Amino acid sequence: MDTLTSKPTLVIITGMSGAGKTIAVQSLEDLGFFCVDNLPPVLIPKFAELIDQSQGRIAKVALVIDLRGREFFTALSESLNYVREQFTIHNEILFLDAIDSVLVQRYKESRRRHPLAPEGMPLDGIHMERKLLEDLKGWATQVIDTSNLKPAQLKEKIIGRFSNLDKNAISINVTSFGFKYGVPIDADLIFDVRFLPNPHYVDTLRPKTGQDQEVYDYVMKWPDTQLFLTKLLDMLQYLIPLYHKEGKSQIVIGIGCTGGKHRSVALAEYLGKMLSAGETETVRVHHRDAGRDGHG
Repeated sequence: MDTLTSKPTLVIITGMSGAGKTIAVQSLEDLGFFCVDNLPPVLIPKFAELIDQSQGRIAKVALVIDLRGREFFTALSESLNYVREQFTIHNEILFLDAIDSVLVQRYKESRRRHPLAPEGMPLDGIHMERKLLEDLKGWATQVIDTSNLKPAQLKEKIIGRFSNLDKNAISINVTSFGFKYGVPIDADLIFDVRFLPNPHYVDTLRPKTGQDQEVYDYVMKWPDTQLFLTKLLDMLQYLIPLYHKEGKSQIVIGIGCTGGKHRSVALAEYLGKMLSAGETETVRVHHRDAGRDGHG
């Protein structure tokens, strides 16, 4: 079976400054990866050659790449293309992101200066960096939004992704959320279920969540719910193999309602069960906003 550990693996760690690259490196080191921080992209082929010639002694390498200009992006593109053409090495790009307000707060707490705005406001540097990294984010095999993640949660996500993951399987993350708290920036697909009857307006159901049986049954009993789920599952069963064929190893599916407490949670639970029935998928369900107060 072809797994991340059955052939050499090269992971590129990149993303926004302050989004958690240090934690990512520590997590991969715990998994036995040889990690190098702040490597110029032009040196990536040298590392690929080192991996290839080590005869299995160096099988897992993670490189932290911080882009500081367009020339770095060009060099990274050329280096990765060269590695794919010349070596039989599995490579991934892990992109860490967070919303601007969270990044600003992290800079304030750490009292660090943003590397792209050493004499200015952190937000100026964040905007510059986000624009520089825009194309690279589109290349990523995995994007993790760390805005609402504690360090331990981020570490768990990374270890879950890179620990003996079957490359012939695709990882599916179903995330419920509330639109009032913002759309998850790492989602590949977003579905709005605010058109369904809202349990928030039923007094006995309001304090519960979609994980409670009474709320789940209420959301599921409507003909519109059943029709929507039939069509949604049909589409996902068509799309997922195509994503996998294209080389994606993970898909994040966002299910949103007003507050992320009732409808989206119930439907995410249902999708998690149905998608887990396949033999080629690893499915995880996460409820981002179910613990907050708000409409369901």
